[in-house]
Amino acid sequence: MRQVTTRSHFLIWKIAVADLPSGRVRWFLVFWLFVLGAVSYLDRVNIAIAGSALAEEYHLSQVQLGSIFSAFLIGYALFQTPCGWLADKLGPRYVLTIGVVWWGVFTALTASLSATITGVLAYLILIRFLLGAGEAVIYPACNRFVSQWVPSQERGLANGLIFAGVGAGTASAPIFVTYLMVHYGWRAPFWASTILGLIVGAVWYVAARDVPEQHPLVSQGELSYIQEFRIPVSVAKPAPDVLSESPAGSESFGDSWGQLVRNRNVLAVTASYFCFGYVAWIFFSWFYIYLVKVRGLDLKTSAFYSTLPPVAIVVCSLSGGAICDALSKAYGKRIGRCGVAGLALVLAAVILVLGSRVASAPLASIVLSGGVGALYIAQSSYWSVIADIAGSSAGLASGFMNMGGQLGGALTASLTPAIAQRYGWTSSFLIAAIFSAVGGLAWVLVDPDRRLVLTR
Repeated sequence: MRQVTTRSHFLIWKIAVADLPSGRVRWFLVFWLFVLGAVSYLDRVNIAIAGSALAEEYHLSQVQLGSIFSAFLIGYALFQTPCGWLADKLGPRYVLTIGVVWWGVFTALTASLSATITGVLAYLILIRFLLGAGEAVIYPACNRFVSQWVPSQERGLANGLIFAGVGAGTASAPIFVTYLMVHYGWRAPFWASTILGLIVGAVWYVAARDVPEQHPLVSQGELSYIQEFRIPVSVAKPAPDVLSESPAGSESFGDSWGQLVRNRNVLAVTASYFCFGYVAWIFFSWFYIYLVKVRGLDLKTSAFYSTLPPVAIVVCSLSGGAICDALSKAYGKRIGRCGVAGLALVLAAVILVLGSRVASAPLASIVLSGGVGALYIAQSSYWSVIADIAGSSAGLASGFMNMGGQLGGALTASLTPAIAQRYGWTSSFLIAAIFSAVGGLAWVLVDPDRRLVLTR
């Protein structure tokens, strides 16, 4: 039965979608996941922009600042799989709503510490760890939503739009944070991020439902279309040692974890996403500081050029998703999902090597931004493949994969400045290029037509 909503919630939602064409509720909700993703990335990268001011006020070194960055990523990584399991069990509507409130609390706490507090490094590490734990819900919950709301042949574009939020949040951060820092101090962006997050989270709670069957505004035509193509026709070969599928959320977390770590597809995608995360987080954590400290750009110029990688992420996430869907339809998912992702990561490796050796700071910014853009052509493939093969366990499997990506990010947050300090920033980008190439080669091991089925 469709879930009965209160009159006020229904009216708010009806106003929000009044201009949408009939049968497009799923795309409005996908768009709002884009908005949530943008806010989540604003919450996590604002400290990278404000990092120099924060470090100056608390007398922190670059290595100590790196440990604060890593604390977020460790919390984010460790809670990916449990949060994915919760998204499968409780549904993305409630899990994401609770998550947004959590982000707001710990983003505000980051700005609330006194400049004279004793042990500030330990407090900041703890706060960022817990913020990371709360933000771990977003993309496993998003992919659980995609697996239930988006037909298989549209998942590349849907994931491309959702992950364009990464670029939108990261692109807006330098301008947004720099403006507030200049006029109101480094704490102001954290308070503003908190308020913004609570607003978009409230809209999600009112607008979303866990499955289209529960939504009062989904037309019968849209519902029939989603139901017909929700399970991809090509995914028809369960692993030979698997006999039957459990209802979503019925399996225990421990049993589910054990089956995930024995699945070759999941392990290969996760290993590749570890490499992806290592490269991506150089741009989220260090690119702005790199432009200021290494390339010698001033604050405002650095803010401008540091918007180029996220703009590339937006463009390439969307185009990569569309290419992924088109080639999958024409040539199958081996080419459309795996082939696109593998080539994109190898191309990113080549561009990173070239960009790190460019003498001109503006040109280096442009070339390196092209590298992260090439990387994000692959983004949609990761999440589309894991949604296709995992089905009703998409939240859990996505969380496991994303855990790998964030562990890669945690490694780069600390390792990149250490390598740069000893061997120079060119070496840091060379190591990133090696990771990217290895991540591309790992796609050879992925079979996108073999379904993961968890048993009780």
